[in-house]
Amino acid sequence: MLDGLYKSIVIEHAKYRRNHKRLEGENVRKIHYKNPTCGDVITLYLQLQGEKIKEVTFEGVGCSISMASSSMMTELIKNKDLRDVTKLRGEFERLIRNGSQTNEEIDLGDAISLQGVNRFRARHNCALMAWQALDKLLADVRGYKGC
Repeated sequence: MLDGLYKSIVIEHAKYRRNHKRLEGENVRKIHYKNPTCGDVITLYLQLQGEKIKEVTFEGVGCSISMASSSMMTELIKNKDLRDVTKLRGEFERLIRNGSQTNEEIDLGDAISLQGVNRFRARHNCALMAWQALDKLLADVRGYKGC
């Protein structure tokens, strides 16, 4: 039952992507990123306000896992402090790599529905693609520590 619910959440995010648009304006950072193991690509857009992510969007094409994960990530990190985003990023990576959370107090929102990706090692980078792009985009920003 739970697997079916999780599957429907992933499909819904892949089909009706949240924050799937170009972001323009002052202080918008962007990065084009290609999944190193397949042909999935995204362009991630981000607007910081101090040490807070004010706005985040993406454009991209790829498998349902990468597109759903990108959609979920944008919802999860919007209006969050970079320190909180760092915690979310680490917890999501542990979920994908190990199949479970280590800190149940961190709310991964709909991204928890990607837990089953753990069983398919070849798909780990699909689920982590948007987060890897975020790491590169924020590599020079104090307050954020990617994996």
